[in-house]
Amino acid sequence: MNKEITFYINNMAYTINVDDTMEEHLTKYLELGKNNDTKDLLAAYIRITQEYTNFKGDVEQISDKLARF
Repeated sequence: MNKEITFYINNMAYTINVDDTMEEHLTKYLELGKNNDTKDLLAAYIRITQEYTNFKGDVEQISDKLARF
């Protein structure tokens, strides 16, 4: 189910349509009811990038192991 969520970054409102799963990921490091500054946005981006990089490494390791069979 899609719904609108609004982020406040540097006192500007940004509203986007997302599903429940995407909302969970987006709100993991940014708060909806608070004004986030650029520092908060950058920190959230770095954390999610780190999660992605770790996940990508895990998938590559599994792929390498499967390729041996």
